[in-house]
Amino acid sequence: MSLSLGFLNAKLFFCLCVTFLKHHFTFSASNPTGLTLRAVLDDSSGSPLYLIENLTIAERIERLIKVTNARANYLSLVSNCDARIHPDNIPMPILREGLFYVVEFAIGSQHHKVKLLMDTGGGLIWTQCVPCKTCFPQNLPIFNPSASATYARLPCDHPLCKGPGDRYTCFDGFCVYNVHYTGGASTRGTASMETFHFSIDESEIESFKNVIFGCSDDSSDIFFKNTDISGIFGLSMSPDSMMIQFSSFIHSRFSYCLVPFADAIPRPLVLRFGEDIPQLPLDVRTTSFVQSPTNHFYYLELWGISVAGHRLPFSQSTFQYRANGKGGCFIDSGALFTQIDAGTVGINAYAAVMQVFASYYESKSLRRTTSRGFELCYERPPNYDDFASLTFHFNGADYTVAGEYVNLISPDIFCVAIIKGTYATMLGAWQQQNKRLIYDVGMGALQFAEENCVNDVS
Repeated sequence: MSLSLGFLNAKLFFCLCVTFLKHHFTFSASNPTGLTLRAVLDDSSGSPLYLIENLTIAERIERLIKVTNARANYLSLVSNCDARIHPDNIPMPILREGLFYVVEFAIGSQHHKVKLLMDTGGGLIWTQCVPCKTCFPQNLPIFNPSASATYARLPCDHPLCKGPGDRYTCFDGFCVYNVHYTGGASTRGTASMETFHFSIDESEIESFKNVIFGCSDDSSDIFFKNTDISGIFGLSMSPDSMMIQFSSFIHSRFSYCLVPFADAIPRPLVLRFGEDIPQLPLDVRTTSFVQSPTNHFYYLELWGISVAGHRLPFSQSTFQYRANGKGGCFIDSGALFTQIDAGTVGINAYAAVMQVFASYYESKSLRRTTSRGFELCYERPPNYDDFASLTFHFNGADYTVAGEYVNLISPDIFCVAIIKGTYATMLGAWQQQNKRLIYDVGMGALQFAEENCVNDVS
């Protein structure tokens, strides 16, 4: 969720979750192995990044930094959150709200339209519901569960609310959740079940019954307020995510390819599942996911980092997950910019990486400039395009980001688009541009390859 928002354990627990969810989640589909979600770009006037081209460079950077920092604040708490009270290809339209991708579909018997943030770091699928105790302002009408004949609250005897691995807590006979975020953001509500309706085309709708989702009625300090976004469409390895609930249908794998953000022409984005994922290119690379004992992010084993081909002297243990719940490296589509952990043991990884970037650009005799947010910004000479690349050396696979996607570039200045991480290293969407990314939970690995994403059409 790219808000202030975010989100298995052992493989055995994962299998158990899939097993019990099969008993509580039903749907109809003509092809049990493939699923396609189409996207178009839709820069909404309600988005925090709407008309960003009208802002000064400093104002643009400040706004983008706030987006990423809000995301980090959310994730740092979600990793320790407490859920207590206190077919044939099915194109599910995904729109871009500013620089965020959102799933648009309808819920309930009255086909109420919602837009939820597509989030590989998020688990629970949730939207705001009435009656609201405290709701953040959203542009679309808030969902009214009492108006839907297909709505039901999750009972306390459901595995997600009772027994080992429960995600929620029983209160007054029903499951509830309560998530707090660093910086004061929070959301709470009732764990529920509802029918989700996805438009295949103008005349056909595919419906999924008994989808588990959160009906939030008390949310505050939420980052994407005053937009069309009303909640999260979670794709993490949490048992209540879309990824796990649909697992038997989509073969526990999904894929996307992000069209470059600098592309001003609306392009289609396709979120693909199961057998709808295109044939892997010859240069595909694979790195295994690393299990975390406390959360459901897609952690990767990061061994080192290189800047412009220069490998920094990090040990293989530098980016390991630490006993205090911090550290590690994970990939997240809901985060805008990459963050590098400044709290790594023995060496400040963020400072070390930024020093190499600084040395690289100083060797080019570029003039440093200031900006609120990014640490390194430079005046850009006419036609300058000698930007430093960034490589993440994962276990078994090098992930290299071309310089044009490492930096935030304008005609007059550019900034190294990397943020100081306060608890972990996070590979964000800006550094995922023009790459085919496949999250294969069945294989337990991330696969990636270079691709011209503008060609990824349904």
